[in-house]
Order: sequence, then C-alpha cells, then structure tokens
Amino acid sequence: MKLGLAWPWGLDFLERADGGGWAESEPDPKDPNAVERRRMVRYQLGGDRMRPIRHQGVLAAMDHVPRHEFVPANVRSEAYADWPLPIGFGQTISQPYIVALMTELLDPKPTDRILEIGTGSGYQAAVLSRLVARVFTMELNDDLACQAAARFARLGCRSIQLRIGDGHSGWPEQAPFDGIIVTCAPEAVPTPLVDQLSDVGRMVIPVGPPGDQVLYLLSKRYGRLEQQDVIPVRFVPMRRREPPAQ
Repeated sequence: MKLGLAWPWGLDFLERADGGGWAESEPDPKDPNAVERRRMVRYQLGGDRMRPIRHQGVLAAMDHVPRHEFVPANVRSEAYADWPLPIGFGQTISQPYIVALMTELLDPKPTDRILEIGTGSGYQAAVLSRLVARVFTMELNDDLACQAAARFARLGCRSIQLRIGDGHSGWPEQAPFDGIIVTCAPEAVPTPLVDQLSDVGRMVIPVGPPGDQVLYLLSKRYGRLEQQDVIPVRFVPMRRREPPAQ
C-alpha cells in the first residue's frame, strides 16, 4: 500500500518511525479491551505466521473495532482469542486472523463499495467499514440480522447497509461491487455474485463441503476470471432461504 494514499480515517495506532516504517503507540492501559486488541494485532495477525498481515489499514481497523461487542456475553472473555466463537443459531464469528486475511485479500480502497454475504454478528462488516466507502451486507437469519443492525447503530457504523435475504442471489440493485466477501461456504461459486463484480473486482470466498473447503481469491479482469487458491479453511455452509410451507 502506498503511504501517500488518503484514507478517510486516522491510523490511530500507527506513527512514522525514524526508519520510514511504522511504530505502534501504546493503547490506553485503563482500557483492558484496547490492550487485548493490541495483543491480537501484534501476535495473531503478524508475528511468526507463515502469511502475516501486512496491510496497514487492515491492522488499524482490527485494532480499532471492539470485537468483544460482537460476541455473546458468555464467550466475551474469549473475544480476542485466536479461534472462532459461537454466536448462536449454528453460526460463528471467524477467528481474527481469518477476518484480517480475507479483508487484506480484497485489497480495500477508500472509494470501494463492498458486498458481504453472511453478516453474522456484524464484525467483518464493521472492520470493512473502517476501510471502504460503503458496505452492503446480507444475512439469511432474521435474528442475527436484527442483532447486527442494533450493533451497527449503537457503534455508529453509518456506512453499512444490511439486507435480510439469500446471499446466493447477491444484491443486484446495488451492483456492481468493487469487492465481494463471503463468510459462509457454498459448494460452488454462485454465478450471480460473479456477475455483480465490477470489471476489475475481487471476490474472497470459501468453497466446498464441510471438511474439504478452500479459500479462493477470484479476480475479475474485464470479463476474465482468475482464481487463486489461498488456504484450507472451515466455514459454516452457505444456506438457502427455504420456500414457505404450502
């Protein structure tokens, strides 16, 4: 990322170091959650991982968004741990590294419009909202959608628009999108999502049945779709809206 790029927020924890890189200022020691977030960013997203997160905007967003606000009270003490957590209704919030990796793969820009399939708790959308102009997020489960909408309102996430619906069809009224991120796994990439990418858009999506899923980066280049395998992953299956009973 070019350091001269004008992001629409302040990189709260990044300051120029003498060598031209970036040095971290210390979090408020009176805020235990801020301290935990800093440890998460420092040790889970970078450190000794084979593929550390390098995108400074992603690191700043992960350092800013209060992940503990997006998990149930009974697992809040584990909010910044390096594993996924249940959020109810058979769904999970992904571990921090996977959220950061998928966000980095999108290569978000300040002017981007992003579609997310699978709102869940709303954490991924909140992270994206720190990086791009607009986030459109879809959730199939009515209860999860209402809970996420309440969190967005409480935390002031004004650039997020949420729709309850089947993500297989995408959101054609708002297309095209600069990026699409899917946080549940279909067995094949839904064609409508590919169609709703811009001519130079990117999609990050896990694909495959439970136990045999791969995270893919799909890059669209003026009608041609390039596919890159990233890592094996484990996501909840992407479900469809059941037709009403007759």
